[in-house]
Amino acid sequence: MTENDKPIDARGKLAEEPFDIQVTRDKVLVRFRGRLVRTLTGSDVDEVREAVAAGDPEAVQLLIARKTGNFKRGNERSGDKPGR
Repeated sequence: MTENDKPIDARGKLAEEPFDIQVTRDKVLVRFRGRLVRTLTGSDVDEVREAVAAGDPEAVQLLIARKTGNFKRGNERSGDKPGR
């Protein structure tokens, strides 16, 4: 496996469903599946700006994943399965 074939994260989830970010003047809005999941402020914004400026989208995704924490706990249901 070459370096370009390695997944962004251990399970490859960030490549399948990456975070969408919007950097504003003083905050970063983080969306997942079109929903706002976190608003980053303060020093977190500076870190995200530096990662974006570096030009490595994979590093940005990993940073955003760390900053958002565990907002998902495995109880999300996909839209293709009927509810209980």
